[in-house]
Amino acid sequence: MIHLPNDDATCGWYHAITKTPEKPRLTGEQTADYVVLGGGFAGLAMARRLALHAPNARIILIDAQRIGQGASGRNSGFVIDLPHKFSLEHPDPAHKQKLLKLNRSAIDQLSSLVSKYKIDCQWSAAGKYQGAVGERGEAYLDHFEHLMKDLGEPYQHINGDDLSKVLGTNYYSRAIYTPGGYLVQPAALACGLGDNLPDNVEVLENSPINNLSKEHGKWLLHSKHGVVKTPKLLLGTSIFTREFGFLKNRLLPVMTFASWTRPLNDDEMKAYTGLLDWGLTPADHAGTTIRMTADRRILIRNTYKHVDKYGASSAVNENVRKQIQDDHRKVFLARYPQLIDVPFTHSWGGTYAISRNFTNFFGELDDGVYASACDNGVGIAWGTVSGTLLADLVMGEQSESLDDIQHVTGMPSLNPPEPFLGIGVKSRISLAKWLSRSEI
Repeated sequence: MIHLPNDDATCGWYHAITKTPEKPRLTGEQTADYVVLGGGFAGLAMARRLALHAPNARIILIDAQRIGQGASGRNSGFVIDLPHKFSLEHPDPAHKQKLLKLNRSAIDQLSSLVSKYKIDCQWSAAGKYQGAVGERGEAYLDHFEHLMKDLGEPYQHINGDDLSKVLGTNYYSRAIYTPGGYLVQPAALACGLGDNLPDNVEVLENSPINNLSKEHGKWLLHSKHGVVKTPKLLLGTSIFTREFGFLKNRLLPVMTFASWTRPLNDDEMKAYTGLLDWGLTPADHAGTTIRMTADRRILIRNTYKHVDKYGASSAVNENVRKQIQDDHRKVFLARYPQLIDVPFTHSWGGTYAISRNFTNFFGELDDGVYASACDNGVGIAWGTVSGTLLADLVMGEQSESLDDIQHVTGMPSLNPPEPFLGIGVKSRISLAKWLSRSEI
């Protein structure tokens, strides 16, 4: 028995989009030249690139749910160009420049696709704010400025009234604005990409794979109602990669949570006083992420949980969800007391994979099996560029970008066994939350 994706139906991003007709399920016995498992940003990029290299090949993209319903449609919609969090502290400047170039190639690729297919996903070159609330956040913000200077990238200090005019709140003491990031409605982007794949990509939805086997040099993917056989399998399965026997004891399943409001009406916008279409991440990593969307919704994201049963519907029960929403409500009202009558309409969680050494895996796992796994919380840009370049690797296409991604990736480090792993991760999350309480 393996864990299978089983996300709840509470994601605001996915709820807000207009659904297209459901794609077929995997039934009967099928064969394909290439199979991509996982319809997130990595899997979508893999399938697209394979099809461009091999326009006459049969390529099947399989997702356990509907495209946009899983982790890719559940993030906060930041498409980040800069090396993220601990990667920004890497001691090798060349390493960071390679990450920066890879992320920006992903942004260029997505910008082109959004424009070409007219994907309605609130795609915006809005940049990103890194915000501090108090003394602890200020210290982290000073450190971030130091790292930006070392990187040689532009940034801008935003203080006082100038900051409150953007955010509609004077809760933050100051922020640093970086111009290279983009904002997006992530579920709309994922669905738009899935609806505009090349003609030789067949998408199968609601087809969870419950077994993987090998027979006469071919890989067999078994679902409840069918099986597909292929010589080349590309995994865009994030934490679920380990369910098929790969990268076991190397990936940590973490869930983070968000809540958002309904769109503000005209009177509420006057009370809000800020701008539309911005995003702020916390200078202190354990703090609160906040967004004002282009369609007038305020989103709050914080709270991290280690979820060993990440594929089970019981991973987060209703009592836990209610407590998280109550916590988000306190955070919201601390920033926007004038919007006390604006309710939250959705609260949701999304699971992603991190590694103890903050290393992404990219490459071949077994004969004919390839993966990009462990995005460490930077799913849109990294998933897009790593999926694209993994297809290049499979097809034997060489490039400087492929050299770069092979340089900056490696093997995620081994984890301690359970229950010690769970105890350790939960303790670290609890400690980080307590230390960062002034920034939440």
